[in-house]
Amino acid sequence: MTSAFDFDMTTLEGEHVPLSCHRGKRLLLVNVASRCGFTPQYTGLEQLWQDHRERGLVVIGFPCNQFGAQEPGDAARIRAFCSLDYPVSFPLSARIEVNGPAADPLWQWLSTQKRGLLGSARIKWNFTKFLIDRDGQVQSRFAPTTTPAQLRRHLEK
Repeated sequence: MTSAFDFDMTTLEGEHVPLSCHRGKRLLLVNVASRCGFTPQYTGLEQLWQDHRERGLVVIGFPCNQFGAQEPGDAARIRAFCSLDYPVSFPLSARIEVNGPAADPLWQWLSTQKRGLLGSARIKWNFTKFLIDRDGQVQSRFAPTTTPAQLRRHLEK
């Protein structure tokens, strides 16, 4: 695979969606969790989505339960959480793994395109973020501690 647009995702509702439907747009891909210390970032991610989607930004959340079992619910519980506790309107995938032999192929690719701290490809925690350019290439990788507000300057370039 040579571009993020070569991959597909399954939505939280079970719909198969090729990422090529977003070709020509920028993507912000984030592994998310409802019981994480970084969960309040949902609010900032939703604000980025609202402020930048008309300019071609697509935020997609990928629920992941690999870090401290912080996303234990099924699709219905995740949807309820993302409707009531942190209302978000950006797309959410079905729950995935981001590391190991069962890692989602997109996230395997992302983690090798831009390595993290000390050159590691491994995703270290929930709310790791990848910014994809309009050609489907990984532009930047951001640590979980990087807030959505801090991403604004990268989005406004």
